[in-house]
Amino acid sequence: MNNINKKPCVDTAAVVAEGGVPPLEGLPLPDTIIFSEIFSKLDLESLCSLACVSRALRSIVSQALSTLPSLDLSAVSLNGEILDRIIPKFRGLKSVTIDCLRLDDSSVIDILGPHLQELNLLKCASLSYNILSSIGKRCPNLRILVLELEGETSPEIFKKNLIEMLKGILCLESLSIKVRGTDLDAYDLTCIDLFLPQTLKLLKLQPVNEQDAILFVKVLGDGKNNLGQFVNFSIPSDLGCTCFTLIRLSLVLNVISDELIISIANSLPLLVELNLEDRPSTEPKLPRDLTNTGLQSLGLSRHLTSLSIVRSRLNYPVSFKRVNDLGVMLLSESCRGLESVKLGGFSTVTDAGFSSILRSCYNLKKFEVRNAPFMSDLAFHDIIGVISPLTELRILSCNLITSEAVAELAASTMLEVLDTYGCRSIADHCLDYISCLSTLTTLNLGGADITDRGLAVLGNGGLPIVRLCLRGCVRVTDRGIFSLLNGGEKIKKMLSSLDIGHMPGISDRGIQTIVSSAQAITELCMRYCFHVTDAALKMLASKRSDRINLLQRLDLYHCTGFSIGLSVLLQNSSFRGLRWLGVGSTSLVTGRDDCTVICEMRTWLTVCFEGCEVGCHDGWQFHKSNGS
Repeated sequence: MNNINKKPCVDTAAVVAEGGVPPLEGLPLPDTIIFSEIFSKLDLESLCSLACVSRALRSIVSQALSTLPSLDLSAVSLNGEILDRIIPKFRGLKSVTIDCLRLDDSSVIDILGPHLQELNLLKCASLSYNILSSIGKRCPNLRILVLELEGETSPEIFKKNLIEMLKGILCLESLSIKVRGTDLDAYDLTCIDLFLPQTLKLLKLQPVNEQDAILFVKVLGDGKNNLGQFVNFSIPSDLGCTCFTLIRLSLVLNVISDELIISIANSLPLLVELNLEDRPSTEPKLPRDLTNTGLQSLGLSRHLTSLSIVRSRLNYPVSFKRVNDLGVMLLSESCRGLESVKLGGFSTVTDAGFSSILRSCYNLKKFEVRNAPFMSDLAFHDIIGVISPLTELRILSCNLITSEAVAELAASTMLEVLDTYGCRSIADHCLDYISCLSTLTTLNLGGADITDRGLAVLGNGGLPIVRLCLRGCVRVTDRGIFSLLNGGEKIKKMLSSLDIGHMPGISDRGIQTIVSSAQAITELCMRYCFHVTDAALKMLASKRSDRINLLQRLDLYHCTGFSIGLSVLLQNSSFRGLRWLGVGSTSLVTGRDDCTVICEMRTWLTVCFEGCEVGCHDGWQFHKSNGS
């Protein structure tokens, strides 16, 4: 006991001067043991929490963080104050990923430096476009850059800062820029074609106008020597010869057309991965639409292994009406090396077209089809033994798909992800086959016509499911949740993410089952569960503290059965591990004025009032004004 009261006999000034950390007064262990044996075994969140306790702990945590080659803070939305406390020793990091939802320019600028080779800035709701030029000036050695920006009112300022940034990072290999406007995505990103470094291998842009993208792709294909026919101003001489060798391209456009895809196929012959998504605001008309001719031209891309072509209904209920089975068959015959295929909005393609991809692409591992009204079980008939075992299968909003299609695929021993969201003809019979998929870790049955009996079968199957979505399964009740989580030991120990939203049969009893049986739950979505009351919240708040995995993300959107306020819900030590809370359209919104105080007390917590999905990945750009 006497040893504990003694102060370490160390010259603090000498230690700090030599680049070490000040000794921790009152601790009998040497700093080297504390650092190597204790701090090295703590997770990132624990280290960052310790950094806020004292100067001594802050210093030793900074040293522990400085030994990390990469740092990923995307799971939480830190504020500037806590980030500033752990930033001083970040000079050794090569890779940084940060959720910037609650950060301003000054906090992010402190992270930047020549040591960085990878920088991912996500959900930049409060950052100005000036951060772009700062990146160019401070991070000359960047190889990978990902930016998610909010659309402001001045595209010209954006373009100016973007060009300044690209002038300073000449070794860039991967660039992803996503700009989200508050109304319409209308930013012209094509100016970057003049300043992209020749080392670039991956490029992702959102949004891009189709005509600008065609010009942009032709410039990349022709090289700088032919730029004079496209632009009216000179190129800086220090950029060298732009002989691009892009192998991965991803674009979100206003429309996908034959001319665009033909330009890509002709100009970028080395492409390995191509992802195209369009969001038309009106019905596309020829020649600015996709037909069989455009799909057939992809046969020129001999190295293509991953292809995604999706027509979104975000702005208007549209589809690819000018592509039929012939176009898809020609694609599958000329691109047999495809390992991943994603097709969305092909409303006139039938089983013959989709089946041709499954039968022709022998190395296919991932297959996704969405919004295909003519795709049925016949697309998968007698498919096992003909194709290589799939690891991911996603069939979304295809109403003709039934349990028989899943039965055909149940013999696959490699399936890890199965997503049938929106396939309303999937019934209990399907779960008899799913329960045999011993490698399945992610299952989405959203909108399926399953009952409590089906969940009992799933629970007894002993599957290693980590993520499960039952959203919109209106025939499932509390009894089904009980059967799911008490039928076998494996699912109750491994399930970490559960979505029971839009299920009127779920009440406080179902939540009680989750609290008592699901041992690893970190994410729970129960939006639009009208019969869940304050009692369920109290059960969730009082979840046993002896478990390692505490609830981190909780979505309560439009749960109208609550009567308590936000400050009452988060009082004292309730929900100690919570990182994200969605409370839009509930009685908890009455405590919105207390949000600032609560977030100051819980610096790791983000409270969403906007109705976003878990984590605000779909609506972070609207959070700038509320500060949450």
